[in-house]
Amino acid sequence: MSTIQNIAAYRFVTLDDVDAVAVRVKSLCQDLALKGTVLVSPEGINIFLAGLSEGIDAFLSALQQDPRFAGLTVKFSESEFIPFKRLRVKRKQEIITYRDGRLKPEAGRAPSVDPETLARWLTQGHDDAGRDVVLLDTRNIDEVVYGSFEKALVFPINRFTDLPQAVELLKPELEGKTVVSFCTGGIRCEKSVLRMQADGFENCYQLEGGILGYFEKVGGIHYDGRCFVFDDRIALDPKLQPLITVPGFDAA
Repeated sequence: MSTIQNIAAYRFVTLDDVDAVAVRVKSLCQDLALKGTVLVSPEGINIFLAGLSEGIDAFLSALQQDPRFAGLTVKFSESEFIPFKRLRVKRKQEIITYRDGRLKPEAGRAPSVDPETLARWLTQGHDDAGRDVVLLDTRNIDEVVYGSFEKALVFPINRFTDLPQAVELLKPELEGKTVVSFCTGGIRCEKSVLRMQADGFENCYQLEGGILGYFEKVGGIHYDGRCFVFDDRIALDPKLQPLITVPGFDAA
């Protein structure tokens, strides 16, 4: 059985030709027999795809011929089956819905901390300036039940758009602390940090690459459980192994 390559990637970048990009991406995916979801919007692109390794490699090579996507950071994992039932390439207003017109992530990234540094901070109990570190889970509650960072702040939210109000209530408690926002692959924690900055929070960072990037770089230290993913594998462990290994099989 051939091993399936799964990729997750995003980039905030101004796209004035959203429809043309969507058509090109869909054509590439169809030609290379890839399945998954690609969202294209004026603020960038968000990619979850799976297929044979040679198809994935060809897709990434072709996509990055566009200078706007050159050097795209991609998270890879393997599975024994394609965990998507079909291909969907959709044009959206945002590649992750937040409905805050003040935020322009395509104009400049939020400050970030890499996985190795975060792991070191958590091990030593503070950041390099001596501040307490608070981990902020930006995901929905049905994702969090599969796992999260130890002692992370989690919220009973069902939509990403509900996060700002929940975080605002904790502003007094977070004063003087370093807040590291995280999500599955980085896209939500990037927007959430920009929102926190706009709301007057200081010393806030996104986890570069999200949980999947953390697993890839440092494994499962300081993490409890698995990371929910938006496909038929359901969730990945710190070795990026899926909860579901046979299509249609319910591990529960």
